[in-house]
Amino acid sequence: MTIIETRGIWLTTTDSKVLRSKERIAEAMDFLAETGFNVVFPVVWNKAVTLYPSQTMQQTFGVEIDPLFVGRDPLEEVVVEARRVGLKVIPWFEYGFASSYNLNGGVLLQKKPEWAACDRNGNLLKKNGFEWLNALDSQVQEFFLNLVLEVANNYDVDGIQGDDRFPAFPCEGGYDEGTVSRYRQEFDRNPPENPKDRQWLQWRADILTDFLARLYGEVKGVNPNLLVAIAPNIHDWAFQEYLQDSPTWLNRGIVDMIQPQIYRRDFGSYRAIADKLVSQQFTDATLPKLAPGILMKLGNYYISPEYLVQAIEYNRQLGIQGEVFFFYEGLRENNNTLAKVLRNGPYAKSASFPTLSDLTRSGVDNSRSSSIWQGVERLLKKIF
Repeated sequence: MTIIETRGIWLTTTDSKVLRSKERIAEAMDFLAETGFNVVFPVVWNKAVTLYPSQTMQQTFGVEIDPLFVGRDPLEEVVVEARRVGLKVIPWFEYGFASSYNLNGGVLLQKKPEWAACDRNGNLLKKNGFEWLNALDSQVQEFFLNLVLEVANNYDVDGIQGDDRFPAFPCEGGYDEGTVSRYRQEFDRNPPENPKDRQWLQWRADILTDFLARLYGEVKGVNPNLLVAIAPNIHDWAFQEYLQDSPTWLNRGIVDMIQPQIYRRDFGSYRAIADKLVSQQFTDATLPKLAPGILMKLGNYYISPEYLVQAIEYNRQLGIQGEVFFFYEGLRENNNTLAKVLRNGPYAKSASFPTLSDLTRSGVDNSRSSSIWQGVERLLKKIF
């Protein structure tokens, strides 16, 4: 019987040189296909520049592509090389509605100061080092929609992906003149001083959800088979802090795949969150859309082979048919150790990437024999 699973990996520009040349991209796609992956999520929007020649960026900000890649089109190169080895490609708009990181708004807000998000003191909205565009503003939304649509229209991709910055907005934002006036019109009063007032949180989250619904419809208008994937932070923290209302996205049917970032550094913590997601947020009808994000490498952190296999095993036990790893370079550490673990264990048999009908079908057959998980230690001993 054909195994249907999401086996994905993020391709970054941070701490990675894969996208620096066509040869590196080709080698990486060969490596991923050999390891058992079936989909890549290459970054296409990061640090306020695109990794493809963008007319939207050229016309709005006078910067067609990340200066590192002038004269090339890394996205097109990824598509060509991924197709050659049978991998799906879902471009990832990593920066979302962020404007800059510790740059006081950077080039985007220098050119478009009216697009700045404000906190309740009237200052530029900043959270965890990131400065933000006003995600509730119709012009900002239009700009972002145009970025997404030019990728959907111009490249042979399988979908598009947002994350913890799209659709997202720090809860401390929304105190700009336009948003305040919109709120006042609706409720005949100013927004609450408390940014975490429940009704104020929900009202702003609904604006983001409505934008996602519009984007979903426009992407489907380009091609009904294109998938709209989002890798949000974990509910309900994501709602409280970044207005990400993922249960509503699922209820409204405006997301095809969801990859919550369960970036925990031990299996016990991972398991607790996976349990909660499956029991509280997902139903039999929506569970096929779930493929959690797993942290493979970040700075000096590197997932252990044991935790890696345990997480995949536990996903399957819960009926979760897949995962996406952050990020590619983790596979190459220590002489490709984790790639060998996957290739000789959980990804030994090839799997088909789910179609749109697989993702919307309830009661997917999740009955993979647990016997392949017997003796994880035996497998690891064999590899080492």
